[in-house]
This record gives sequence, C-alpha cells and structure tokens, in this order.
Amino acid sequence: YQGDGDLASIGMAEIVHAAARGENITVIFINNAIYGMTSGQMAPTSLIGQKTATSPRGRTVEEMGYPIKMCELLAALEGPAYLARVSSHDARHVLQAGRAIKKAFEMQQQKKGFAMVEVLSTCNVNWGMTPVDSLKWLEENMIPYYPLGVYRDVTAKEGN
Repeated sequence: YQGDGDLASIGMAEIVHAAARGENITVIFINNAIYGMTSGQMAPTSLIGQKTATSPRGRTVEEMGYPIKMCELLAALEGPAYLARVSSHDARHVLQAGRAIKKAFEMQQQKKGFAMVEVLSTCNVNWGMTPVDSLKWLEENMIPYYPLGVYRDVTAKEGN
C-alpha cells in the first residue's frame, strides 16, 4: 500500500525496478493527487492547475512539469504482469476496484510477477471540498487525465 507522494516521488526508483524485475508482489497505489498525510503539498500526480499548499496558484507545467501517470509508465516495462487503474468515487467503481485488487493478488498467488492497482481516491480535507464535492471533482478532473482500465494483464494473452 503506497500513496502517490511515496510511490511516484521518493519511491520512484524502487517501484520502477521492482516492476522491471517482475517481483512477485502486489502494490495497491492510492492516487489522491496530493500529499494528503503531510498537510496537502503538491504530489507528483497533482493535476495541472490544481492548488495545493506548495502550489497555491496551481500546478504549472513551466514550473513543476507534468503529472506522472504511473500505470502508463510501468506499462512500458516488460516485467509487470498486471497493471490497472480504478476509482473509488461511486459504488460501481468501488466494486470494480475490488475485482482489480483480487486479480492482482491472484497474479501474486500464481507467481506471475509484479501487479499494481492504482486507485484514484479523494482527499477532501486538503482539496478544501466537501466529501460529495470531492467525489465529483475526482470524476470530472482526475478520470479524464488518468483513464481507468487495465494496462497490462498477462493472463489475457494466455486466455485465462
């Protein structure tokens, strides 16, 4: 279990090399586009224009670069067995997230190798929104930038 600040920043080298080696682990990656547990600083996944404690005018490409899309980045490697991005913004998507997490653990049980499920999540406190507004913001802003779906599934090639 890792957040976006950990996985896509200080843990970037470790996650990339674990995926490249095809380590037989499952990673649950919570992407709320902010350092939610340390006062709301900009994360590597914060969206362009998103305001945070360390980007009060909003993230700009010129100053901070583009947000990192981890599923797409890891999908370029040969080692991962399963990569999926899901959301937690409504009941239907929570059920899909559960199925993706189950699939990731099955990959590990079957010794297929590295699996990661990225879960788009909210941080209403540091986003400065009500819980309901944060769910809507996730749907309208995060999902268009971070498309949901399966980015790698080696069992699909095997017909399983």
